[in-house]
Amino acid sequence: MSSATDLHPSPDLSDPPRVVLLEGIHPAAASLLRGQGFEVTEIRGALGPGALAEALRGAAILGLRSKTQVTAETLSECTDLLAIGAFCIGTNQVDLSAAAQRGIAVFNSPFSNTRSVAELTIAEIIALSRRLFDKSSGLHAGRWDKSAAHAHEIRGRTLGIVGYGHIGSQLSVLAEAMGMRVTFYDIAPKLPLGNAMALPSLQALLETADVVSLHVPATPLTEGMIGAAELAMMRPGSFLINNARGSVVDIGALAVALASGAIGGAAVDVFPEEPAANQGAFDCPLAGLSNAILTPHIGGSTEEAQENIARDVSSKLLRFMLNGSTTTSVNVPEVDLPLLRESQHRILHFHRNVPGVLGRMHTMLAARGVNINAEFLQSKAELSYVILDVDPVEGEAVKEGLRQIPETIRVRTLW
Repeated sequence: MSSATDLHPSPDLSDPPRVVLLEGIHPAAASLLRGQGFEVTEIRGALGPGALAEALRGAAILGLRSKTQVTAETLSECTDLLAIGAFCIGTNQVDLSAAAQRGIAVFNSPFSNTRSVAELTIAEIIALSRRLFDKSSGLHAGRWDKSAAHAHEIRGRTLGIVGYGHIGSQLSVLAEAMGMRVTFYDIAPKLPLGNAMALPSLQALLETADVVSLHVPATPLTEGMIGAAELAMMRPGSFLINNARGSVVDIGALAVALASGAIGGAAVDVFPEEPAANQGAFDCPLAGLSNAILTPHIGGSTEEAQENIARDVSSKLLRFMLNGSTTTSVNVPEVDLPLLRESQHRILHFHRNVPGVLGRMHTMLAARGVNINAEFLQSKAELSYVILDVDPVEGEAVKEGLRQIPETIRVRTLW
């Protein structure tokens, strides 16, 4: 695949194309986009619906992280928007279906912060096992409590990983290198790395692990998957770590289990409700519990991870904007394209996935004397995306003809 710097500008983009980056995205993103001639506006915090729609007036690209909510109503007001970059793992902050219905491609970076989250989890396992936060708080309060009680090495203890994807499997390797036994549970069959052992059920994992670490996405299946019943299955003195999604754990039930001593400790980086802006007020049932480590959703917040994410998502956005490639998009059909030749024009067409559309397109193009040299089509549910490489044409006339096809959602041209 070509790099962003090899791509050609699109005649359909404003001059210069506008990009809005929210929530303090790493400056590498703005640098890459400006390097291709895009006008970039950077805003540190998240925006509410009204302010977001106003900020996106005339913008072709929106970049955000996890706080800004992009609803169908907001998208209906952003008629110039062509693409959204989620500079994070998740995309649940964007109405993906509504974006697809408007031909707006959404991209994310699901793997760039894998190492950062895995390393944080290892640090939390050690901190909980050695009661580091409790000991540190005691010294800050003037108490010298030098004792080995309830402090353990992690070597020889069992780590149970729920969700054996990119983060879970990398955590598995790191933990085993430090001498831990590793078990895991995943709803899909996964090949174990090293000596890790797959278990047949979540209950089997909870009943045997000294540390349970969650690495699952936010889905209806995972919502509330760790509640009072599941916490009661865990071994006395064991630890729970949630660096996945705030919806996965019943925070109230966890607070009860920690306060009663039913489990030994927890580390939580994600919460059901989080402040929309940095430095915002925060409260939850776990606050004040000495055996709970709380961090403000920083699992992937390292300089290395944020720069990797910035470069990854920006490159995907540029390939879509300047070459039409939708590879790795989370909501529209994926079409991987060769670099557009200078002697060719490219037509990008989103349309409803119903019979007869391509026939009508071909008939209209033939009537205008358009010679098609290559055609790329992919469909996903009710949406189709077709790319046509053609001999040079008068773009506006072709686009107007394609717009007359009732199933057309969005059409662009590149040359």
